[in-house]
Amino acid sequence: MVRNEERLFSPNYLPMLSQVSVVIPIYNGEADLPDLINCLNAQTYPAEQVEYLLVDNNSTDRTPTILQTAIEQSSKQKINFRLLSETNIQSSYAARNTGIKASIGEIIAFTDADCRPDPNWLQSLIQPFVNIKIGMVAGEIIALPGETLLEKHADKGNVLSQKHTLAHPFYPYGQTANLAIRKQVFEQVGLFRPYLTTGGDADICWRIQMHSDWKLDFAPSAIVKHRHRSTLKELQSQWRRYGSSNRYLHELHGVDLMRELSLSEYLHRIVRWLVKELPVNSIKAIAGKANFVDLLSTPIDLLNTRARSAGQKAAKLPETAKQIEHLLDCK
Repeated sequence: MVRNEERLFSPNYLPMLSQVSVVIPIYNGEADLPDLINCLNAQTYPAEQVEYLLVDNNSTDRTPTILQTAIEQSSKQKINFRLLSETNIQSSYAARNTGIKASIGEIIAFTDADCRPDPNWLQSLIQPFVNIKIGMVAGEIIALPGETLLEKHADKGNVLSQKHTLAHPFYPYGQTANLAIRKQVFEQVGLFRPYLTTGGDADICWRIQMHSDWKLDFAPSAIVKHRHRSTLKELQSQWRRYGSSNRYLHELHGVDLMRELSLSEYLHRIVRWLVKELPVNSIKAIAGKANFVDLLSTPIDLLNTRARSAGQKAAKLPETAKQIEHLLDCK
């Protein structure tokens, strides 16, 4: 992470005048695309300086139709939407590479179809690039309002925040739901690993920091809202994917695996919850100082931990996922 004393500026560089390419991988996004497109239309960054590259990754729902309609309407709204497709590899990272290769911007910004960028998102995300040493900028990710128990639990834990990934003990990294990288950085260290299915955001940020002098900065006012998983099935899938990411990054970079809890440790935490936490939080709930989420926090956390452990144990990095695509090879 860049420190305050490292903030060196070029008087001739005005990031608000930079050409920016926003790359968004999309797979079966029909439920999210209308809101996303509205958010992109509302961006305060000068529209003539931005292109939005919408990359369809083999969607089987109405995504292509919705995207085509957005393209047709973009000229009236004076916004530059470009429709691309990645049909060879089923991976969001391959789709992002397709967008990067087609981009014309000096800076490449990333978000996802199920995200809702604030109107000043792009303007705030680009601003730190006034520092000539900055190669990457991560914005903040906060939760969309949730109604289910699981959504409220995740919101309370601030699960999506970039502050967790920026504090990683190996190297800090930003999640691609809200990340911007100079295009020349990709020219130097390569693109995303196209066959990787999870962990690619950490991998690209770590490779940049390991093999170049570019710095990573954080723009807390560049906010993207993201919805939490609302069902137990979706939540368990999310945490299994986190476990798979642990395994892949361990094999790629040698980072420590998450320690798995023993059966006795699970039982100890359950007993402590039943004997201590549940009675205390029940009294607080009666007094209006706690809610239903507080009562069930420990069991949900343990289910998530178990799912992550299962994902880490079952995952095996395919040989193809070690491949790095290079921008200069594509020209």
